[in-house]
Amino acid sequence: MARTARSRLRVGVIGAGRVGTVLALALRNAGHHLVGVSTHSDHSSVKAATVLPGVAQGAAEEIARTSELVLLGVPDDAIGPVVDELAQAGAVADGQYVVHPSGMHGTAVLAPAAERGALVAAIHPAMAFRGHYSDVGRLYGCAMGVTAAPELHDFVEGIVHDLGGNPVWIAEEARAVYHSALAHGVNHLVTVIAQATQLLRAAGIPDPATVLGPLAQHALTDSLAHGDAALTGPIVRGDAQTVAAHLEAVSLTAPAVLPSYVALYEATVERAVLDGRLSDEAAAQLRAVLDRSAP
Repeated sequence: MARTARSRLRVGVIGAGRVGTVLALALRNAGHHLVGVSTHSDHSSVKAATVLPGVAQGAAEEIARTSELVLLGVPDDAIGPVVDELAQAGAVADGQYVVHPSGMHGTAVLAPAAERGALVAAIHPAMAFRGHYSDVGRLYGCAMGVTAAPELHDFVEGIVHDLGGNPVWIAEEARAVYHSALAHGVNHLVTVIAQATQLLRAAGIPDPATVLGPLAQHALTDSLAHGDAALTGPIVRGDAQTVAAHLEAVSLTAPAVLPSYVALYEATVERAVLDGRLSDEAAAQLRAVLDRSAP
């Protein structure tokens, strides 16, 4: 079932996850036909009806059987079991496309489908979604981490184009480190910003975003452009007394924040040393302060 640039596929959606439903909506906007969506709860059924209005809902096996492309919008850990169930039920067939949007997994998790002749691929949009139909706009120009066999490269790039994204090819064995990088740079960033917001409120600032927002935005832009050279603050200056005062204030104000605060200060010391901006002597003084404050 070779796909050409003008081909339009019958797409079945298994699961109503935030990413899968948005991808399905984008595919429909690009001219593909959504044959149905399978949901697992009343909540997901309502969400599917909201994001994919007018799309029939039904059993996963029946939807897969009537689809040319099966899009698995289920959580990472559920992909393997769902694919296995579909394969065991004979709901995937030779020449059918089976795609998932997980960042963690490549195509190995789709082996049960591949063993039955299905053409498998991973297409992961490197973007955060809220599970709302307006999220489809976030796909335009979005990098998408893709993994597939060489003979499917044209197909995958065609689908990514239909979604409005740009393909970034990830080797199967590199999927975990690729996904860990995104989790560290994005999910942990959210945690750090939330903790900083908590501390600013404790300092009596009612709207922390007005103070933190511009600093954080510039720090992100500069770090993406310049790496470790974007580091500022007491660590790169070697201000051990300031660091000690920070740690005391955090331990008194928000003790639950202290472990991650110390860990990130330790990591920042190492980055500053590697960048050549912190001497070994200054680093040793900072490490001593951090060791005394470690939870």
